Amino acid sequence: MAITFNESTVVAESIAAHVKRQRLLTQKHTPDGKVLLDRLTVDAGGAHALNIAAGDLAWVQILEGAATLTHGNALELLTHAHIVFLPPGFTGTLATQSGVTLIYATVPDAVRFDAAFKHSPPKFKIVDWTREPVLDSEHDARKRIYVVTPKLFGTKAIKGEMIIYPPGTQASNHHHEGAEHFMYVLKGKGTAYANESPIAVRKGDLIYYDDRERHYLRSEGNEEMAFVEFFVPGVYKTIWAPGAAICTWTPTGRSISGAAPVREIAKHSSAEVASPQDV
Repeated sequence: MAITFNESTVVAESIAAHVKRQRLLTQKHTPDGKVLLDRLTVDAGGAHALNIAAGDLAWVQILEGAATLTHGNALELLTHAHIVFLPPGFTGTLATQSGVTLIYATVPDAVRFDAAFKHSPPKFKIVDWTREPVLDSEHDARKRIYVVTPKLFGTKAIKGEMIIYPPGTQASNHHHEGAEHFMYVLKGKGTAYANESPIAVRKGDLIYYDDRERHYLRSEGNEEMAFVEFFVPGVYKTIWAPGAAICTWTPTGRSISGAAPVREIAKHSSAEVASPQDV
């Protein structure tokens, strides 16, 4: 059954000096613990330690503000444009001078979803999603930007993308087999459907769909709606409702800023086959 709530309804707990955590997805929501999700706020002058267990993986997406990530001898500057993939055993410190808000997801015991994970663990990587290629939907005005893929991060345990809905845009009814997934609304508002039941959603909402739950979304109002969605595991099938237009994604040759992207992704369909692994 779909789970939907706004981050404003979740109590923020202090977990360190200048650091607060909102636990958005817990084992209470997902008893098998495929994916856990927190929203972290680090106030100006604060720091947060990142320690990933040997069998886990995690990713960080900056929502607002800026921070530096120190790991080993490296120092990385992070802004709202960045998504950071943290491999098993990673240790580092996220620090900010001006304040930062982020979402932080963990996939515990990721070898469950990728047999190669134990012997060929993925590597640390930062993706600037504003430089990734934009793909247009062939049937409507939606846009897709892949942010976590097997090709980018070297694991089939998780897959994710950012979807942008211009005003009045609606997707086709469908469901996924072999993966649970969640959406986090970055901006705008709309209506999410779960087994044909409507749910109003807005910025800061978490939408969690179980395996095989039918769903689609529609944007509402005059502002575009955007969200990130992640699947665990990252390999699954998409099944479309009878008569539904099957999503086909066409390369635009540009990034979201209109510049040339850092790579190219070929046209592909979301037909009743396993999710593409070469994106």
